[in-house]
Amino acid sequence: MSTEAQVVERTTGHAGELVLRRVGDHHEIVANGVFLMDTRGGSSERLLVTATADRMPAPGRMLIGGLGVGFSLAAALKHPAVTAVEVVEREPAVVRWNRGHLAPLHGDALADPRVTVREADVADRIATAEPGAFDAICLDTDNGPDWLVSPANARLYTDSGLAAAARALAPGGVLAVWSAAPSPALVARMGGLFTETTTLEVPVERGAPDVVTLGVGPRREG
Repeated sequence: MSTEAQVVERTTGHAGELVLRRVGDHHEIVANGVFLMDTRGGSSERLLVTATADRMPAPGRMLIGGLGVGFSLAAALKHPAVTAVEVVEREPAVVRWNRGHLAPLHGDALADPRVTVREADVADRIATAEPGAFDAICLDTDNGPDWLVSPANARLYTDSGLAAAARALAPGGVLAVWSAAPSPALVARMGGLFTETTTLEVPVERGAPDVVTLGVGPRREG
């Protein structure tokens, strides 16, 4: 079987060039020449969702920021605590790939009736959400707050961006952020907004472990 990367589609998205590649049985998504994710593993993406769902309150309304290769969404739909999922993905090509080339790899998760898809910027969606609209928010939009896909995404991880996420959560709700490396600054900012902050690590073959940072129980003023 060939291990040479074959371009399935190359297109221009909001953040620049997007490429879907196939290597053997697997697919990869690359943005502006930077590898984002592939279908080889997905353990940390699944942990992002399952660790969040384990802690979130009923009725189990989850927002997932960043569709990727669909593994996070598929994991959410398998968790018994999740009753509805809103996926926010700003790149139409990524949504299209998940309805087409990638669908067999995650069981065509976008077709599940519990799923709503918004082609939008997740920071805008969170900022305009009704207070308490979600029981959990999972962010997998970058390689972490210190390694952005797009400079505009930096606002997600600022004090005001994280505070907007906390406001959009119901009491006892959970905010989860995926990172390709530890981010002490993110942990510190989340610690001021949530009653509990936890960092989970997933070892990788080379380099620093993938990290999921959880903030549980948004603090309320007054």
